[in-house]
Parts: sequence; structure tokens; C-alpha cells
Amino acid sequence: MTTPQKRAREASRDEKARNKAHRRQEKRHTRSAEPELVTADEIAGNLRSIEDVMASLFAGKDAPERSAAPIPTKLFVGSLSDDTSSAKLRAHFAPHAEIAEAVVITDRNTGASRNFGFVTVADRKDAPGVIEALHHSELDGSHIVVNVAQDRR
Repeated sequence: MTTPQKRAREASRDEKARNKAHRRQEKRHTRSAEPELVTADEIAGNLRSIEDVMASLFAGKDAPERSAAPIPTKLFVGSLSDDTSSAKLRAHFAPHAEIAEAVVITDRNTGASRNFGFVTVADRKDAPGVIEALHHSELDGSHIVVNVAQDRR
């Protein structure tokens, strides 16, 4: 390659670098467009709930119940008394919701209560009401703690 060709190539490279720097400077000094703010109602539009749609479809008739099966929710119950059994735990929760299962956890070796248990509420829609009603309530002389059970990590 000859010297004039090298110089032409270098000049072309320098020109590209200057153009790039100029574009970068222009981009820095131009203001970006403000994002348009929209609400969830604007995005969703006028959507009705499934209950409203079903009621309008079956106006004057008996509307069928939703076909989806209830989803159970497991609740952690802590600070139980040593005297609390699974039956007593179920009896304490039964007036507030349909209970699928109630278990007091016991020690494998001694069989003594570990002072906590789990209650499975048959429908997850009932769980917040059960927690609100029974959290810090008294069962067998102890104030119990009721929360949604967390998976082990």
C-alpha cells in the first residue's frame, strides 16, 4: 500500500470519528421526549367483572355458580399450647371457614407438641377473614399467631 492510500484511509477514519463525536454531542444536548402517562383504566377500557357479565347474561334467571374449583390455602398457626390437639385446632377454626385439614406438629422422638401447626382452609377467599378473626385469639390459654404458610427455602 502506498503512502497516499494510507493517508486517505487515515483521513477517512478521522472523518468518521469526528462525525461520531459530533452526533454524540448533538444527542447529549437534545431533550428526550417526555413519556406519555396513562392510567390502568385507560389501558383496560371499560371492562366489567365476570360477575357483572354473568349477572347481565342471566338477568331474571338463576345464574350458575362459577365453575372454577376453590383453591385451598395453608395457614401457619404458631404459639400453640402443649395441650392443643389437631381436633381442638380444627374446632377453633371451623366456625370461620370450611377446613380441609388441621394438624399440630409433634416431635418425632418424644411425640410432644412442637407448639405450632397448619390449618388448610378449603377456599383461599376465606383465608384473609380467618387470619383477621383468629390472629392473636386465645386457644387453650395461649394467644395464637395465624399467618399464611410460607414454603420452605
